Formats: sequence, C-alpha cells, structure tokens
Amino acid sequence: MSSTTLQYKQPSLQGDITVPGDKSVSHRSIMFGSIAKGKTTVSGFLLGEDCLNTIDCFRKLGVDIEVDGTNVTINSPGIDQWTEPAEVLYTGNSGTTTRLMLGILSGTNLHTIMTGDASIGKRPMRRVADPLRLMGAQIAGRDNGQYTPLAIQGGRLNAIDYTMPVASAQVKSAILLAGIRAEGTTIVREHEVSRDHTERMLHQFGANVTVDNGVVTLEGGQQLTGTHVNVPGDISSAAFFLVAGALTAGSRIVLNNVGINETRNGIIEVLQNMGANMSIASNGENTAEPTATITIETSHLTATVVEGAIIPRLIDEIPVIALLATQAAGKTIIKDAEELKVKETNRIDAVVNELKKLGANIEATEDGMIIEGPTPLHGASLKTYGDHRIGMMGAIAALIAEGEVTLDDADCIAVSYPTFFEHINNILK
Repeated sequence: MSSTTLQYKQPSLQGDITVPGDKSVSHRSIMFGSIAKGKTTVSGFLLGEDCLNTIDCFRKLGVDIEVDGTNVTINSPGIDQWTEPAEVLYTGNSGTTTRLMLGILSGTNLHTIMTGDASIGKRPMRRVADPLRLMGAQIAGRDNGQYTPLAIQGGRLNAIDYTMPVASAQVKSAILLAGIRAEGTTIVREHEVSRDHTERMLHQFGANVTVDNGVVTLEGGQQLTGTHVNVPGDISSAAFFLVAGALTAGSRIVLNNVGINETRNGIIEVLQNMGANMSIASNGENTAEPTATITIETSHLTATVVEGAIIPRLIDEIPVIALLATQAAGKTIIKDAEELKVKETNRIDAVVNELKKLGANIEATEDGMIIEGPTPLHGASLKTYGDHRIGMMGAIAALIAEGEVTLDDADCIAVSYPTFFEHINNILK
C-alpha cells in the first residue's frame, strides 16, 4: 500500500470513455456459467480483483474457465459434477462473491470453507446465513455464522417463502441461487425492489422464474443451460465520471455502453433532479441488460433530497453523490441509507470524515448525511479505508480542489476499476 498525490490545475475533461464491465453482472456471469451444464461465453467481463477472485473460486470447484482479455469462456460439467476443493475458497474484498456463494454452495453435495480479506471479515453474513438455514443449509462460522471464515456443508434444501426485511440484492440472490436446487417453489418478497441482475440472468440461462410487483417466484430442481452473456458498462463506475463532468469547468464527457438497468439507475435520476446538463441515448433493448450512451457537461446544480425507494438503486453511488452535493446550491439531504454502514467500511462515517477534510459542509445523520453547498474544496490527505468507492470519490474531488489531494491507498480502486486513473488522464485537457 502506497500513497498517491493528485493535483489538477483548473482542468477540463473532454472525450469518450468506455467504463469497465458491470461488477454485479460479471460476478453472476461466472456463477451462472459454472452452475449451468455446458459452455458459456462472456464478453465485456470486468477484470477487477473481486471478479477474478470469483473465477478462482469456481476453478477450485473443478470448473474450466479461460480468460482472454475481457472475454471469458466457461466449460462446466454442471453443479452436480463439481469437485470438493482441497483449498479454502478466497473471496478477497467481494461481499457479492461471499454472500452469493453461500446460497450456491449450500445446495451442493460438497463441504467447503470460504474466507475473504480483513474487510470481509468484518461484514455481516447472518443476514444471508439465517434465511438459508430456514431452507436447511448447514453454515458455521464465527459468531454463529456472522463472520468469515465460513464452513458450508452442502445438502438437501427446501424452498421457503421469504419476506425481505431490508432491500438487499445480495440476500435475495443468495436465496434464489439456493432455490435453484431446493425442493418446491422459492418465493422472495421485496418491499423496495433491489437490483434484479439475478432474476434477469436466471431467464437468460433458461430458468423458470417470474417477477411480479416485487415478488420473485422460482421453481426448484431446475437445470440451467450455458449461454452467452454480454456485460454492460458498470453504471457505478460511470457515476464517478458523470459527477466529474458535471463539476469540472469546460467539460464534456461521453460514456459509452453504460448499463441503465432501472434497478440501478438512481444516479441518473439524482443528476436530473439537480439540473445536470446530461443526455441519454438508449442503445435499444436487444440484450438482457439495457445500455445507453450518456453525455455529461459542466452543470449548475441545485440541492435535492435522496430518500426512500431510490436508495437501493444508488446505494454504491452515495459517496460520489455526496461529493456532487458539495457543489450544489442549497441543502442536500441523503436519508434511509443505513445499509451504508455495512459496506466495505461504514460509508456514512467515511464519506463525512473525508469530505470534511477537504472543506465540505457536511454532517452525518443516523441514516445518511446532510450537505450544504456550494463549498470550495481544498487539498488534504485522505484515507480510503481500503474501499474502492471512497478512493475514487477522493480522486474525483482532486479535480475540483485547490491544492494537493493525497490518497493513502489508491491501489484499492483496482477492485472495480483497474483503468480508472488511465481514463482520467486520457480525457484531461
């Protein structure tokens, strides 16, 4: 881990960017391709550390996975023919991998042990383990399965009818992935709809699944069939350049092939509500995940309130939305975002602490934050907490801050966006 110092003197940003593949879809493409019998091909795969750890886990289970740039080929014997791994499955910094794998592994005939990095070791897992136990899963770990390492003794599962206590695509997906192997019909009910990549991919791989007004119904005992997955650009990565383009004087950035799944596009709605100078050209509905070309230009922004049903659609973008709000006229309020406390770090505290160092007028609340703007930002030494989203927030802040911004660990950004700084440099004018 080494520090990185950034200083940009009144830059403008001009040019096109194709952001890396969607992290959520990339993870799931490997998981579904490995569960399915036969050949699956993936294009646009994200070569970030998290997703590469997902590949490594399935290779240890006996799945043949070849990587050629952003193209991946999976040849799987199907979940019934996986081999019990001699090694511990290492998920790195990926909560998605860790939680979804719990659902997948619970329905196998294998004994597996799973662990991650220090950050994963602090993140709550019983929110997944407990509903899986209702299905018959045998999961052991620290604090009764709250923390990694986790040991899973696969076996027979029974379907459940489960009402989600909080909006969480990871919990929902773990239950559905277990439901593929369960006896009976698994039902998951959501009060607020979380991202639906799992439901879409179940359709892609031939599963019989229905989604109706927040209720997902999946028949158990289904065999998935290999297919082709086209991974769209990650809107969570694009969000940082959307904010950069809006805040940096004399800028115009064109973002290509960005996923605009309606369960993920909350950042676009916030930018529109704040008056951003932005246009969106849909690329059509010819893939399982809709995409668009988004153009953002320097904007005069006004404050807004971010709350309620939109929160699950932008939970990963809140750090950079908070930065955006420091330059908007008025008081921006972010609430109903308690889920930020159990991300890679407590993102409410982390965002508030680091933006304050830069001179932002920002205060934490129990479930979010309040930001007064516009406020000029100045240089500072920032802590990333090993969290890629906090690291990228700090780097984008450096574009508009007076003086040097130092990140204590810029390497953490590679988890989701290995070419992040290269893309900034490519559009600097």
